[in-house]
Amino acid sequence: MSELVSFIAGLPKAELHMHLEGSLEPEMMFAFAKRNQVSLPWKSLEEVRAAYKFRNLQDFLDVYYRGADVLRTEQDFFELTWAYLERVVTDCARHVEIFFDPQAHTSRGIKFDVAVRGITRALREASASLGVSSKLILSFLRHLSEEDAFATLRAAEPYLENFSAVGLDSSEVGHPPAKFARVFEAAKSHGLGRVAHAGEEGPPAYVWEALDRLGVQRIDHGNRALEDERLVERLVAERMPLTVCPLSNVKLHVVKDFSLHPLREMLARGLRATINSDDPAYFGGYLGDNWISTAGALSLTREELVVLAKNSFEASFLDPSAKAARLAEIDTYAARA
Repeated sequence: MSELVSFIAGLPKAELHMHLEGSLEPEMMFAFAKRNQVSLPWKSLEEVRAAYKFRNLQDFLDVYYRGADVLRTEQDFFELTWAYLERVVTDCARHVEIFFDPQAHTSRGIKFDVAVRGITRALREASASLGVSSKLILSFLRHLSEEDAFATLRAAEPYLENFSAVGLDSSEVGHPPAKFARVFEAAKSHGLGRVAHAGEEGPPAYVWEALDRLGVQRIDHGNRALEDERLVERLVAERMPLTVCPLSNVKLHVVKDFSLHPLREMLARGLRATINSDDPAYFGGYLGDNWISTAGALSLTREELVVLAKNSFEASFLDPSAKAARLAEIDTYAARA
């Protein structure tokens, strides 16, 4: 296993499913709360970590949105983004595509541009000094209304050059993708890519809706797609990427045990799966931790790890030449490692 860990450490990879607000470590949460004079329901780091024992997705979201309340200034968003980027490059990430939830902040009175300026400044500086490229995804909160999503898209219009795609996250059950079909069509008219969370806790029908009603180019999570053979066949035929988040799945009880995680089955059936961290501060691991934990639990081979790394770049919103360069880098590394 030690040789496999070493191989993973140097394997070039991309991360396509990471919520910026989900990288807010407890120490940073307390520092921002003090700086911005925000009251937290937890008195210590130990109390915060104790709150991370989630029974389901909604348990997590309750804590997630409370923690995000400490983010108030451009500098907060810069430091949050920069801390994640500094961490992910140590996992040999060459490219990241980050979810940003504007509604989690504008609903608290934080102006749209405050967050965008801080985030994009960190992304630019990371490209120059850390060598990691990035894309930013504007994600709608599905538990809110279609009208609210449209208002968010309108607020984003002056800043659309900073975004590569729109996404759909938050509470899945009871909020089918079709609820946002018109918003996604409007985003498409702006030239934005489309991705959506589907098939994490929601049924396979939500994956069908994300494909047919939202026109997505990636499915975020997608675990429950395996329950529908016809859906699997379609996903394979269309080479539809799945941005799988193993540690998140275990922490939120989407899978009962790591040894039962479906990632290896996905690969065996020809699905274009990738490994990602989702909300790493809350789920016990960043990108590399997810790779190492998954490889160990599922006894992944070097060949499977190379496929996963290639999938991560092929499924990205990078242009073809950038993808080709990263795929060549993987081949070079695998040949000599």
